[in-house]
Amino acid sequence: MDLYSLLRQLADSWGLLALFIFFLGVWVWAFRPGSRPLHDEAADVIFRHDDGPLEDDATNTNTRSEGQS
Repeated sequence: MDLYSLLRQLADSWGLLALFIFFLGVWVWAFRPGSRPLHDEAADVIFRHDDGPLEDDATNTNTRSEGQS
């Protein structure tokens, strides 16, 4: 058996098994008990300092002068 055929056979069987086990490990890690608060915090991080629109943005929507190009 040449090297290419051996590597091809290993990739077809053991490589598929290794990738499937890795996928299951990532899935279990992401959905483990107790990770819900971490995921909620990560989802809300962009709204952490969002108290409302800025005063300048609320009153003046056109920030560019009309004379500038």
